[in-house]
Amino acid sequence: MANHVFELRNEHIALCDLLKAVSIAPSGGIAKMMIAAGDVQVDGQVDTRKTAKIRVGMVVSVMGETISVVAA
Repeated sequence: MANHVFELRNEHIALCDLLKAVSIAPSGGIAKMMIAAGDVQVDGQVDTRKTAKIRVGMVVSVMGETISVVAA
């Protein structure tokens, strides 16, 4: 299980962009497919919104990997 820390420089990042930014998904298209398939959890709940706004303090989990979003 890999843990990632993503430093957010703006108010939010789209869920699909976050998966691509930390290299869990090789492309935005793959990220969107993973989200649509129900493979992604935001704060412990499955989220199928591809452009869900991820903000500081949120935790995203996908395929055994965790992304903690912190302020830059």
